[in-house]
Amino acid sequence: MTTMLRRLAAGAAAVALLACGSIAAAQPQQAAGGAEAKKDQPKDLVLRGDAKCTRCHDETEEFPVVAIAKTPHGVTADRRTPTCTSCHGESDAHVNRPPDSKVRPKPDRMFGKHSQTPAEDQSGACLTCHQRGGTHMNWAGSAHDRARVACSSCHVAHAERDQVTVKQTQAGVCFDCHKDQRAAMFRYSSHPLRSGSMACSSCHQPHGSVSDFSLVRNTVNETCYTCHADKRGPFLWEHPPARENCGECHNPHGSNVPQMLKARGPYLCQQCHVAPQHPSSLYSGSNLPPNLAGDKMLGQQCANCHSKVHGSNHPSGARLTR
Repeated sequence: MTTMLRRLAAGAAAVALLACGSIAAAQPQQAAGGAEAKKDQPKDLVLRGDAKCTRCHDETEEFPVVAIAKTPHGVTADRRTPTCTSCHGESDAHVNRPPDSKVRPKPDRMFGKHSQTPAEDQSGACLTCHQRGGTHMNWAGSAHDRARVACSSCHVAHAERDQVTVKQTQAGVCFDCHKDQRAAMFRYSSHPLRSGSMACSSCHQPHGSVSDFSLVRNTVNETCYTCHADKRGPFLWEHPPARENCGECHNPHGSNVPQMLKARGPYLCQQCHVAPQHPSSLYSGSNLPPNLAGDKMLGQQCANCHSKVHGSNHPSGARLTR
């Protein structure tokens, strides 16, 4: 009896060993198969869910698509961060090219100046996130919106440093369309756009505003005062055109006259000051020495005496002379 039990126990142990060996042999095969299957699957290079795009559009792409990971649109910890399909659409025909098609169809929505996608549709993809207050709230009906300018006409979402958001390079993007302002920048007197000390957006809000010319403030003067605070006042003696609109005398984009004035003195002043005798006397080159002592034609003409043209706080400054 004891011998029989021993034989049964030995047989059971042998069966168990055979079973364990079979399982152990099968496990490496399963692990290898799983690893192989996982290897064949595309990986998310930037954002979760973008694997079907990044299996083709990877680091070797001529256009730096995956560089979006270095922009605010690539912040993985932000639940608002979009995926490729958030902007370009599901693009099933592009992902799964039809067998009878020799050329892969474009994504559902393409961006850029030369895209066949309407500007409204391009901007609509951006406005799903970028119209919740802030600087984009006045986009609808703005000058750029009315001109059918898409967001991607100025912005490059995939670029690590979008040129239009960098002060030193922003003007170059704007000048692609605003040729007159580009020419004015190269005149004798202009704002320091070429040096990069300021940008177009220092004065203008490209996404629209409640003021004329899409200015960053409600009026021209308020916009100018953000830098030229010494001209703000209040003054005891006001100069009406300076208080009304700086653009009455100055061309903000550039002029061939010092201080970006629209005309040289005294001709600029005499466009308004037409009273008899002294204010409206025509001073020409014949008044210059040695012929006559033409003090009105020396230096800055009217401003030789009326130097406080923006306003005066002196008790005796009614004529803006001090």
